[in-house]
Amino acid sequence: MWASWIPVLCLGVCLLLPPEPVGSEGAVPIPITCSTRGLDIRKEKADVLCPGGCPLEEFSVFGHIVYASVSSICGAAVHRGVIGHSGGPVRIYSLPGRENYSSVVANGIQSQTLSRWSASFTVTKGKSGTQEATGQAVSTTHPATGKRLKKTPEKKTGNKDCKADIAFLIDGSFNIGQRRFNLQKNFVGKVALMLGIGTEGPHVGLVQASEHPKIEFYLKNFTSAKDVLFAIKEVAFRGGNSNTGKALKHTAQKFFTADTGARKGIPKVVVVFIDGWPSDDIEEAGIVAREFGVNVFIVSVAKPIPEELGMVQDVAFVDKAVCRNNGFFSYHMPNWFGTTKYVKPLVQKLCTHEQMMCSKTCYNSVNIAFLIDGSSSVGESNFRLMLEFVSNIAKTFEISDIGAKIAAVQFTYDQRTEFSFTDYSTKENVLAVIRNISYMSGGTATGDAISFTVRNVFGPVRDSPNKNFLVIVTDGQSYDDVRGPAAAAHDAGITIFSVGVAWAPLDDLKDMASKPKESHAFFTREFTGLEPIVSDVIRGICRDFLESQQ
Repeated sequence: MWASWIPVLCLGVCLLLPPEPVGSEGAVPIPITCSTRGLDIRKEKADVLCPGGCPLEEFSVFGHIVYASVSSICGAAVHRGVIGHSGGPVRIYSLPGRENYSSVVANGIQSQTLSRWSASFTVTKGKSGTQEATGQAVSTTHPATGKRLKKTPEKKTGNKDCKADIAFLIDGSFNIGQRRFNLQKNFVGKVALMLGIGTEGPHVGLVQASEHPKIEFYLKNFTSAKDVLFAIKEVAFRGGNSNTGKALKHTAQKFFTADTGARKGIPKVVVVFIDGWPSDDIEEAGIVAREFGVNVFIVSVAKPIPEELGMVQDVAFVDKAVCRNNGFFSYHMPNWFGTTKYVKPLVQKLCTHEQMMCSKTCYNSVNIAFLIDGSSSVGESNFRLMLEFVSNIAKTFEISDIGAKIAAVQFTYDQRTEFSFTDYSTKENVLAVIRNISYMSGGTATGDAISFTVRNVFGPVRDSPNKNFLVIVTDGQSYDDVRGPAAAAHDAGITIFSVGVAWAPLDDLKDMASKPKESHAFFTREFTGLEPIVSDVIRGICRDFLESQQ
């Protein structure tokens, strides 16, 4: 028998939650995992037991007090203050969906915003029953006697060969209408599924273009295809004019930030779906996107017929909006019916990193080798200042397996490869290795060292799409010729910056440096004078990179 319903909390309107039925005080809560979501519990009310010691990264929480059903139950309970990090019993109540879920920091957890979801839940303190929180993740079902508990499934890493941060910019205007809007969502869902979404693979978000752009969900919100498909399904048709240019500009400027889940060194991509033609100017938005390093793909559907061309602001809108007008970034489908055959070709384009020309910047598309003088005249303490100079340049760049790459060679009469371009793919590892380079001591043969570096360091990456740079740091006269080896390096497409200290001859520095000599050769009397040269070298690398792209 049920007593009268009890108001538990008010958010604009009071939420009435059913009281506990008579005789249920001894009910045993269901053990769940750290990542069990509200939608996994298919009851109006349930008592669950959260384990202790859950890593914060396992908590995906959307909302405050009322949480989207895609949220972690235990994460919501900690966020709400119902339990602590040691776990415990929680009572969950199912609620209807909402239009907006707010982002609030509470109890060490930052919940996330979500524009709309079909179902919600809230949590209160539960009855302990006979179970205790053990700190171990267990299954969401009652374990049968004699049966082993289900193992928590591991998070899927996704397609590591398709690392990209992708925003799908869908058409939500009256041009497309409700029926074709749903077909568009189905197509986007198929593309998302084939991409291989995962923690180490592609991440996707969704923006709807209509009268005003609306970000439906960000890159950080979902890292599994299942959740993305569910989120796409929940997106509601908005209507209005197809202000695609306005939406593209907004996406380029606001969508790809660290706070919203954009990753360093990963290509940024916007896939723009246009049914018919845009209502506004899209050319300016394309320029803004390129300035922000965003690759714009246009998927056009149902091109305007001759009678409609008079209503189109610019019939060449596709060519002016895409990253590059080379055919790679534009894609056409005749209509929204029978689109399955177009899914794979589009996915192949989105996963072709070497074609993402608008993502290439001087910070993520360069190979930089440092040739470091380890001769006796340098000394241990000054050698450390040289390594600090190298580190300060290296840390500026976006080092990753598909981004900038760093290598280092130390030389005296001999040469020693400290690490090559393929040895380390994170900035942290590169900087740690630089700090630990040991001082060799010996003579100075800079010419041989240049030849060694060109052959053994740049040789293996000769087919790399990155632009190659060599930064030479030396403090004295070379005992061999530097002009011939430097000229060979220039001929191999390697840009050389020469940095001299103390007794390094200016003639040698100029002979080694690329043209124009005055912007590629630097000199300082003291090793402490290396620090101001850091910014000069970085600016020079970016300048040369940009010139090479024109």
